[in-house]
Amino acid sequence: MNLLYIANIRIPTEKAHGYQIFKMCEAFANAGLSVKLITPTRRNPNFKSIGPFEHYHSQKNFTLMQLKTFDPHWLIKLPNGIYIKFQIFFFLLMLVPFLLKHPKTNTVVYTRDAYLLPILQKFFKKVVWEGHSLPGRKDLYLKYYKLCHHIIVVTGELKRQLVKMGVGEDKILVAHDGVDLATFAVDISQAQARQELKLPADKIILGYTGSYRTKNMDKGIADILKALKILIPNIPNIQFVAVGGDIRDISFYQDVVSQIQVGNHVTLLPRVGQDKLAQYQQAFDILMMPFPDTTHFRHYMSPMKMFEYMAAKRPIVATTLPSTLEVLNDSNALLVSPDNSEELAEGLQKLIKDKQLRNKLAQKAFEDVQEYTWAKRAASIKAVL
Repeated sequence: MNLLYIANIRIPTEKAHGYQIFKMCEAFANAGLSVKLITPTRRNPNFKSIGPFEHYHSQKNFTLMQLKTFDPHWLIKLPNGIYIKFQIFFFLLMLVPFLLKHPKTNTVVYTRDAYLLPILQKFFKKVVWEGHSLPGRKDLYLKYYKLCHHIIVVTGELKRQLVKMGVGEDKILVAHDGVDLATFAVDISQAQARQELKLPADKIILGYTGSYRTKNMDKGIADILKALKILIPNIPNIQFVAVGGDIRDISFYQDVVSQIQVGNHVTLLPRVGQDKLAQYQQAFDILMMPFPDTTHFRHYMSPMKMFEYMAAKRPIVATTLPSTLEVLNDSNALLVSPDNSEELAEGLQKLIKDKQLRNKLAQKAFEDVQEYTWAKRAASIKAVL
């Protein structure tokens, strides 16, 4: 079976969706599908010296076809809403002729871009949409959701909302995001990891990895900093290290750190590759993901960091959101209420004092994450194609 994955994204990209798409193409190919990933050509000055397969540490077991797309320098200067519309328009100018020529037999078209469904469904009978959220005007897409051969969603809440809209329940598969276990099976001691990364050997380090904000929304770092302020008087050797910020977000949180006056206990670092990210996680004592209670985080997220944390064999502190609770529970993570820095501080203090609890939670999370690999995700999706 041929799988045509259409993605209107820059490849490579520093964003998590690019990594997820690439790893899924790799996993689909390993599952026996003939995979072709179709993207536009867009400049990314951050990746001039490295190709996509090298950047994502991916097997070259599928075809990446980048359609030559108009990408003028002035486009990025436009307001974001207009910029995105131009991007879509220029991509469609190249995509439609490609679709006209592409063989239609024994082919499934796969996309995360809901706005492409009307066009893709004109050319192919089997179109699969992978949903990570729902657009504001859900009713505009209902017709096209119903015409999909299948819909893949990353949370149970997304499925419930689609069923409530009128999409057939048997058409929707819940498939949470996943992890490459081999990447995070780092054979290194905590002491060695700290030495190589120049992190203090004698500190209790709370760690956070990944982007600092999503769509300009805080992902819990503000609450971590507030909890840190509460903990410092009783645990003066505590440190918070965040890895994965861009220049703008690092600057934003440096201002927050200054306002809260915890600068001596905080290190904010830029993005690193997955291998280095795994090494940082081994250097940390506790891994943090206290997402706030917003619609996006409550219902739509299936964060890759959650599965990476579970694979790292380090205890996780997370918030009790419906999306999080589809994977985490009291046996594999320490759960606290969202938007509550006092409760977060109490939970951290409990975990810091109880080494046995830390080890117990970390081991159970590692056992549970064996079911959340890219390979198993691809196999479950392939079964419904």
